[in-house]
Amino acid sequence: MDGVPRRETLPPAPALGPALLEVRDVSIRYDTASGPLTAVDRVSFTLSAGERLVLLGPSGCGKSTLLRAVGGFLTPSSGELRLRGTPITRPGPDRMTVFQEFDQLLPWRTVLGNVRYALQRGRGLSRAEAEPIARDWINRVGLARAENAFPHTLSGGMKQRVAIARAFALQPDLLLMDEPFAALDALTRRRMQDELLALCLDTGATALFVTHGIDEAIRVGTRILAFTPHPGRLAASFDVPESVRERGTPAFAALEAHIQHSVFASPEADHG
Repeated sequence: MDGVPRRETLPPAPALGPALLEVRDVSIRYDTASGPLTAVDRVSFTLSAGERLVLLGPSGCGKSTLLRAVGGFLTPSSGELRLRGTPITRPGPDRMTVFQEFDQLLPWRTVLGNVRYALQRGRGLSRAEAEPIARDWINRVGLARAENAFPHTLSGGMKQRVAIARAFALQPDLLLMDEPFAALDALTRRRMQDELLALCLDTGATALFVTHGIDEAIRVGTRILAFTPHPGRLAASFDVPESVRERGTPAFAALEAHIQHSVFASPEADHG
């Protein structure tokens, strides 16, 4: 297909530059009343600094489960996860997660208080040291006028901006984004995708982003890993050149159609 990056043969090609994150033959299983359930099945990939890698797949394919394992919130049944060569065994300030849920903020703290507190706890800063950094990031996500507001007074989009400001302020090695815009209306979701992309380009942040939307994957990612339906296995890898990322262009539409037809429109795909 003209103008569309070639679908790669698995396993995915190594990322450019030294690996920041290594996912080595990872499987994640749960014990259930009806027996063991495999959520993630023998997944391997690497992620280099400055990349924005998107895990794309239908609901229930294990992509969020894998993200939680990278965050240190659960232990793989087999395989290994390494960050800068060190095994991941627990959560840490080197990885910050932005979740889909709007209740990830501390409800008794203001917008400023939420970001400032994260800096105090995560980077060991004093209140005086943390405050100007928090204010800078609150301003960068467009919430300067709301810095004294409490979470219950904010819209969903504003709450996600606070969570993003908090994550970027900590300057983690890796941003983990678990469908952070899925619960927003379509217009707000698109605006938030554009704002996140601008922040990543401005800071050079490295991100692992989970979504089930092909459009979103192309907009925010530099590379896309497509997962099969349950159990989650890697089906294909796609590069997203800068020239393809602009919505409304023939190249964007062509890549979107290419991913849809080559991965998710196969007879084996079960979206029910």
